[in-house]
Amino acid sequence: MTDPTSGDLRLTGVTKTYDAFTAVDNLDLVIPRGSFFALLGPSGCGKTTTLRMVAGLDQPTIGQIWIGDQDITDTKAYQRNVNTVFQSYALFPHLSILDNVAFGLRRRKVSDHKVKAMEALELVQLAHIAKKKPGQLSGGMQQRVALARAIVNRPDVLLLDEPLGALDLKLRRQMQIELKQIQSEVGLTFVHVTHDQEEAMTMADTIAVMNSGRLEQVGDPATLYEHPKSTFVANFLGQSNLLEATVKSRVGSTAELDVHGVKLRLPVDRLVNGASAVWLGVRPEKLRRVASGAQPAGTAGGDRPEGGGAAAPGPTRWAWAGGRGRGHHAWPHSAGRAGQPGRQPQAAQRKR
Repeated sequence: MTDPTSGDLRLTGVTKTYDAFTAVDNLDLVIPRGSFFALLGPSGCGKTTTLRMVAGLDQPTIGQIWIGDQDITDTKAYQRNVNTVFQSYALFPHLSILDNVAFGLRRRKVSDHKVKAMEALELVQLAHIAKKKPGQLSGGMQQRVALARAIVNRPDVLLLDEPLGALDLKLRRQMQIELKQIQSEVGLTFVHVTHDQEEAMTMADTIAVMNSGRLEQVGDPATLYEHPKSTFVANFLGQSNLLEATVKSRVGSTAELDVHGVKLRLPVDRLVNGASAVWLGVRPEKLRRVASGAQPAGTAGGDRPEGGGAAAPGPTRWAWAGGRGRGHHAWPHSAGRAGQPGRQPQAAQRKR
């Protein structure tokens, strides 16, 4: 039987202000039940503040937070079926690993708390060290103990606040795979807060990119990379060459752009309606240098620069690879300067 209080995590019009500073600005977000969801953005973008509001550690200034049909906005942190794994694992040094994992169950007077704690340790492959103390474990093992302690309570939502940040690169990549496997096995909703793009792209089903307290874009990793909606997203997820361009015409499904005297064609679905001055973004890995006049493999006629040496002098030119329209995008000129991409995209979107 499905628990009526369990379901999608929804944030509706959530704003958090501290005096004159707005940390989170009118956030609307739906996190599907059972998904691995990542909140991604630079330091100070509001992702940790959002996590703290979901956990009940901070109160929204405006807005509501729901899990399924239950409004938990004013519910105390200890009354929410939400657990958090922090970057500092906060294990009890005087307790054994088994007792650390069983702590929450014991406080709730669950009769078979040790059996369930051992099952959680088996899930993270640490049952063999159940009698050891945290000080005897490596950082990666402590991280898995903290995860087991959080999952054993079967929360509606498990929040992960950059839990891999203290690990070295090799261990961090190993734990990324293990976290994703564990999430798939237990079927809980994981909300992972990170500034590490690779980490988010590796583990998450869906990513919400935040900037200056607002959502820039929400989507699966492939969509965010191939179809970024702002210069900020294009540069935050990978790299893009940003070129000033002017839209000269739109005919059918193709638009003609002038990029510093070079004519380029672009699918109109990559342009914002009505935009005339735009930034053209091109992913570096989509560029190939080919002989002038040649048709490079994997490109379409509409993807090629018009004329001779479009971007390179002599008997060579540059062409886009990856098929028609892939790897390049265009945004309104008001969506941020080349040196400060994406600093104003939200304002530009509100005007439209």
